[in-house]
Amino acid sequence: MHVFLAGASGAIGRPLVRQLTAAGHTVTGTTRSAPKADALRALGAEPVVLDGLDRQAVIDAVLAARPDAVVHEMTAIETLADLRRPDRAFAATNRLRTEGTDNLLAAAHAASVERLVVQSFVGWPFARVGGPVKDEDAPLDPHPPKRLRTMHDAIRHLEQATTAAGGIVLRYGGFYGPGTSVEPGGEQWEMARTRKAPTVGDGNGVWSFVQIEDAAAATVAALERGRPGEIYNICDDDPAPTREWVPALCAAAGGKPPRHIPRWLARLAGEHIVVMTCEIRGASNAKAKRELDWTPRWPSWREGWTALAAAPAGVAG
Repeated sequence: MHVFLAGASGAIGRPLVRQLTAAGHTVTGTTRSAPKADALRALGAEPVVLDGLDRQAVIDAVLAARPDAVVHEMTAIETLADLRRPDRAFAATNRLRTEGTDNLLAAAHAASVERLVVQSFVGWPFARVGGPVKDEDAPLDPHPPKRLRTMHDAIRHLEQATTAAGGIVLRYGGFYGPGTSVEPGGEQWEMARTRKAPTVGDGNGVWSFVQIEDAAAATVAALERGRPGEIYNICDDDPAPTREWVPALCAAAGGKPPRHIPRWLARLAGEHIVVMTCEIRGASNAKAKRELDWTPRWPSWREGWTALAAAPAGVAG
C-alpha cells in the first residue's frame, strides 16, 4: 500500500515509517517542522510539511499523494511533568484528536480512501467500575474528573468519528522505548529517577504499557489485517497497578524508591491525580492478538524497562 502517515516525525511515526517500508509499503509522511523533513526522507518516507489543523492543506496533501490508506498519529504533548494541569499539556493534542481527525477524514473521503487507522489512548478512558482489566466493549468513564474531561471528550470524538467512517481505532498503552519520554534521559524517566513520581494511596490504579516498536508493529498489522470500524487495545500482556510499576520505574531509572502520598493530600492537587493512581483500569490485548495476528515482542514492561536501563540511550528497541 501507499500510506499517508500524518505525524510521521513523532515518537511512533519514526519506527512506523521504518516498519512500513520494511514490509514493502511506500509512505508519504507529514511533519510540522521543515528541519525534520530530511530525517523522514532518510527513513524512507516522502516528506510533507503540514499543519494538521489546516483543513484545506490536509485535503490538498492527501489528494496529491493519492494513498491507499491514511494513518493518524498526530500528537503535540507539551510536557508530562505538570501533574496538576494535564489539560494544558494536552490542549494541542486534543485539537488534533478533534479538528485534526475531522480534517483527515474529510481528506480521505475526498481522495476515496477507505483504509483508515487512527491513534487513541487506552490509559484513562474506561469506566472505573468492575474488574481491573477491560476489553474494547467496556464502557468509557461517564464522569471523568475535571482536569481529564477535555481529553476524554477528544478521545470520544476521535473514536466515534473514525468508526462511523469505517476506520480502525488503535488504543495504545503508555509508550516507552527509544524516542519516548520513558527512556534514559526522557522526561518521565527523569521524574522517576529524581523521585518526582510518587505513589498515592493504595496504588490500585491499573496502567497498560506498550514498547514503541511493538506499537508500530501492531499498527502495520492493523493496516494489513484490521477489520473496518473496529477498536483494538494495543498494549502488552502485563497491566499493572501503580503500586507496582512506579517503584519499578524508579529502580530501572536508578532512583530511590518513590515517595508515598496519602489520597487526601493528593486530592488537594486535583481529583484527577487520585483517579489516575488509584482508580483507572487497564486493558486487555486479547482482541488485537487474535484478530491482527500480533504479539508484542516485549510481553511485559518489566523486561522492557530493564533492557532500556541496560542499553545505551536510544538503542533498546
